[in-house]
Amino acid sequence: MRVDRPIRLVAGMALLLAAGGQWPAPDARGIAMAETNAAEPKVGRPVRVVSISFQNKTLDEIKAVVDQEGTRGADLIALPETCRGTGMETIGGPTVTAMAALARKHHTYVVCPLYRQKGKKRYNSAILLDRQGKVVCIYDKIYPYWPEFDLYPPCEVGKDAPVYQADFGRVGFAICFDANFPDVWKRLADQGAELVIWPSAYSAGTTLQAHALTNHFYVVTATGTRDCLVYDITGEQLLYEKREGMNVSRITLDLDRRVYHENYNIEKRDRLLREHTDDVVQEKFLDREQWFVLKAKRPGVSAQALAKEYGLEELRDYVERSRQGIDRRRGYRLREKVRP
Repeated sequence: MRVDRPIRLVAGMALLLAAGGQWPAPDARGIAMAETNAAEPKVGRPVRVVSISFQNKTLDEIKAVVDQEGTRGADLIALPETCRGTGMETIGGPTVTAMAALARKHHTYVVCPLYRQKGKKRYNSAILLDRQGKVVCIYDKIYPYWPEFDLYPPCEVGKDAPVYQADFGRVGFAICFDANFPDVWKRLADQGAELVIWPSAYSAGTTLQAHALTNHFYVVTATGTRDCLVYDITGEQLLYEKREGMNVSRITLDLDRRVYHENYNIEKRDRLLREHTDDVVQEKFLDREQWFVLKAKRPGVSAQALAKEYGLEELRDYVERSRQGIDRRRGYRLREKVRP
């Protein structure tokens, strides 16, 4: 792993036991390390994400691993798509109730995907629980996979892709087959998503890389194929891990990092870096794309806020402003062929 990457893998990632994929209980040293890390000054806006990937595990097995990971320290723990199988549960059912208790116990967000029962209807949902164990956001899969319509009752089609303002940043969701439909991911980007959690039955691979690349948010997966992919805001693959039985991946992502285009930004960038040498660094320069990435160098500094203060326009905003302005000149939105 390159040392200049904007991530910190939590110590102990490789401790997964081969037999059954179960993690050992954290020892006193591990708990002390988690408490020390939580007290350290933070550079940028770090979020500690844990992806737990598995298939056909009991609720007790799931609870045990979430409990262990919560003890080690996490801001968000994500489970795979329909983590309890094809059976439906309400948000007051045993799975959400158990995850809510663990979210509250460990003061962490938990993404709990399952077939959600609402009245007589079925939804393939990702349910976000906050640090107090409250249900704060529900994403219903916008593009269910065809066999889901053959279930009884059939899976309903989701209507929107909400983005939730967590205390660490703006988080959105997509599920499995949604990977094939760019409109879901564009909807998340339009609402300012900084991190997208993708629970799924399969891995998707470079399909997700394309969404991270074009929308400039992090993508983290939790799958039934027992693997985890993490893509950077530049589309670079930061992590891929796969294990038998159960895969647990941990990564820390800096949500304060931003991507900018050279266009109209060079003089502003140079002045920012000259006047804030100790505060902000150009972490990456992508010559062929003419992009650059800015990040904070020390605690108490926001590279994003300073860039905005100096008038830099983020790449995602630049592209959208350009799209809207050129569509107005054309007289209609090209992607929809309707008048704006």
